[in-house]
Amino acid sequence: MISEGLELPAQTFPVTRLDLVRYAGASGDFNPIHWNERFATSVGLPNVIAHGMFTMAEVARVVTDWAGDPSALVEYSVRFTRPVVVPDPDGATLEVGGVVRSVADGRAEIDLTATVDGQTVLAKARAVVRLDRVRGAQ
Repeated sequence: MISEGLELPAQTFPVTRLDLVRYAGASGDFNPIHWNERFATSVGLPNVIAHGMFTMAEVARVVTDWAGDPSALVEYSVRFTRPVVVPDPDGATLEVGGVVRSVADGRAEIDLTATVDGQTVLAKARAVVRLDRVRGAQ
């Protein structure tokens, strides 16, 4: 039974420079702040940073993995609070969790948390799922 306060299984996602290069190829976003450390630091960033949409996608995986059907996710929004810095060679670790905030009208609203090294990287991260598409919700 899905109810308020239900915690989604937390997940940890490693983020490496290779992930960013692959994402750049898939998305067409080859901005050098996402792969060139010299360029990134020259524009005032601490190092190479992950694409915002890459970060959002990783966070959404917590919801879609839990739901069992990506089409269950019908709304998703976030506010970026700080970039995910991806140093070479170790990269970063994105930690994501979620809690069901409310259940009504066949939908569940989920509050998500996303941190790197204990610092929040997304705020007001919320997802809405259709319960009739969530595995085991019926």
